[in-house]
Amino acid sequence: MLTFPTLIWLGLPSVTANATNTAMVWPGSLGGVWGYWRELRRAKPRMLALVIPSALGGLAGALLLRWTPPDVFDRLVPFLILFATLLFMVQGRLKTTRTMGLVGATAFQFAVGVYGGYFGAGIGILMLAALGILGLTDIYEMNALKNFFALAINGIAALYFMWMHMVSWPFVLVMAVGAIAGGYLCAGVARRIGPVAVRRIVVAIGVVMAVSLFLKR
Repeated sequence: MLTFPTLIWLGLPSVTANATNTAMVWPGSLGGVWGYWRELRRAKPRMLALVIPSALGGLAGALLLRWTPPDVFDRLVPFLILFATLLFMVQGRLKTTRTMGLVGATAFQFAVGVYGGYFGAGIGILMLAALGILGLTDIYEMNALKNFFALAINGIAALYFMWMHMVSWPFVLVMAVGAIAGGYLCAGVARRIGPVAVRRIVVAIGVVMAVSLFLKR
């Protein structure tokens, strides 16, 4: 949600910025799967099977991005960022009041995969909400499954973008170094200011980015 608009402001075309951002965030999902490996091994097979619609949706979303005319995607970008920001704002208020069948969960996960392959910001929030509707209550297991599905979505989309030469590698490398440094140096800062302050900062940046891109149009 933050790096994508930054890449646009640095001069990358929006489609290239989106593909580059997807390639950059994919290793984070891999690390998340490794960190929650114990919980992932305890997950039920029917839950793990949702990785299939995740991957298929990710590929469909990547193809859709490839086929979208750049000027059309440029017009969609502010709305996509605003949508992701709103998802982040309401994350803690999403309630799970009823259960969803496996067919419904498969269709929903495919839709999340399409969105993730096409844009990506906010898919973690959507997947946590869906897993809650499926009846899961263990946040660690939910995070393990979320990272597993995101690995499939972002991974297949990133591979497609690389294959189609849609990725700007210098930016990928710079952002990867920045992500590692930020994760190491800023974790303590985040702990000191607290999750509420961090959430407010991210939401504020997202709103500013969306508004600025609306005005830029």
